[in-house]
Amino acid sequence: MTTVPNPHSNAHAFARSDRTPLGVWWWTVDRWMLGVVTVLIAIGVVVAFAASPAAAARMNIGDPFHFAVRQCVFAVAAMAVLVSISMLDVKGVRRAAFVIWLAAIAVMIALPFIGHNAKGATRWIEFGGFTFQPSEYMKPALVILVAWMFAEGQKGQGVPGVSIAFGLFAVSVGLLLIQPDVGQTVLITVAFGAAFWMAGVPMSWVMLLGATAVAGLSSTYFLFPHVQSRVDRFFSPEKADTHQVDAAAIAQAAGGVFGRGPGEGVMKRKVPDLHTDFAYSVGAEEFGLVFQLLLVSLFAFVVVRGLMRAMKLSDPFEQIAAAGLFVLVGQQAIINVAVNLNMMPTKGMTLPFISYGGSSMLAMGLTMGLALALTRRRPGAYAPNEGLAKAGAYS
Repeated sequence: MTTVPNPHSNAHAFARSDRTPLGVWWWTVDRWMLGVVTVLIAIGVVVAFAASPAAAARMNIGDPFHFAVRQCVFAVAAMAVLVSISMLDVKGVRRAAFVIWLAAIAVMIALPFIGHNAKGATRWIEFGGFTFQPSEYMKPALVILVAWMFAEGQKGQGVPGVSIAFGLFAVSVGLLLIQPDVGQTVLITVAFGAAFWMAGVPMSWVMLLGATAVAGLSSTYFLFPHVQSRVDRFFSPEKADTHQVDAAAIAQAAGGVFGRGPGEGVMKRKVPDLHTDFAYSVGAEEFGLVFQLLLVSLFAFVVVRGLMRAMKLSDPFEQIAAAGLFVLVGQQAIINVAVNLNMMPTKGMTLPFISYGGSSMLAMGLTMGLALALTRRRPGAYAPNEGLAKAGAYS
């Protein structure tokens, strides 16, 4: 007798009754978010193949696809990090963040002695042909820790959460400015401010923090010559060399609506840092305005959906931490795109999942893994009236 196969038996990779760690993860993680992040990583690989030949030729590297192949390796590693981290429970998220922050801070302390200096900054450690930037990993860990401290402070049980959070922030900013890395300082300051505001502190405190941050960041114009140079070039382009942003603008304009086609970009060869900070312009020339709109839409989806999920979480720590992580990803994307569009001074900021770089890719995998772990559907995570406890909430 022939058995008729059930057309729905393989509709999903795992049955709902599957209680293995992977099965539980699959049915509790935000699969829409996971899918969009996977698409972003895939786009990053495509852009790497478009940028690699020109970047390799400029750097006298024999293999034209040197950067593309390495980006593929980074992409696979980032997905592995993202999935493994997103399987953690809330306690595991806090523990991981604490260990990562301590390790990153230890390396940042050692940077002045063992770090690699490039373009007037010491932000990396070189080993085995790879560069490691500890501040990339420090950022999401710091967001988790300050959210934890703010949440503990809210409980009123004698824990000086706010004071500890400010201490962690001050140590992190101090080590960043020693490098110096003003761009990363801006990122964690905004994320810290968002967490501070979400913790429910009085508005007067938020305004005071904002004013202090503005004053502090403004002072970097006078303290760091490279910051002053970039700001002057932005506001007085006729008096300075603006080749970098000009070349990026020309490449974007050359792409038109639908682009020149894969591998057909010409103007990208004149764009400095075309495979890293200006990968957006490379994609714009080869795939046009359609690429730019798609990319911005995907990042908007991640941030908006992430913040909506975060706002519905029941636990204050989970809510503050998840929102802070999505703010971190969103503002980094905004800064990179704004620099490519010449809407703000150059920052040396990578585009999440798109720009070439192992530290950036792996750190973004870590960031999104932590965010997905915090927003997973688990008992009591969401208020019952939000409907997220239903079986198909993320399907």
